[in-house]
Amino acid sequence: VQLQASGGGLVQAGGSLRPSCAASRRTFSINTSGWYRQAPGKQRELVAGISSGGSTNYAGFVKGRFTISRDNANDTVYLQMNSLKPEDTAVYYCNVWGPLLGTHWGQGTLVTVSS
Repeated sequence: VQLQASGGGLVQAGGSLRPSCAASRRTFSINTSGWYRQAPGKQRELVAGISSGGSTNYAGFVKGRFTISRDNANDTVYLQMNSLKPEDTAVYYCNVWGPLLGTHWGQGTLVTVSS
């Protein structure tokens, strides 16, 4: 399966972005997916995840600001990011994992938040 992420960009602090991640075939609705981010000089970290059943989990640093969602009909996962801060600047990667599927990553989309 191939994942195509898009929707990053440059935004001022306090602004919003909504990256999306589309799969090449039916994937997200039957596996666990998520968004990770990697800032320069830092390790990749989990931002938010969503299970095949729709349960969500978030990193503490984005709770209340970011929302992960899924469109099963279009096999696309979204990350609504509100109240963005300069420290949210990073490359954001989508990911899908399943016991039979293994782990797959999208190519990343850059989010830059200016102060």
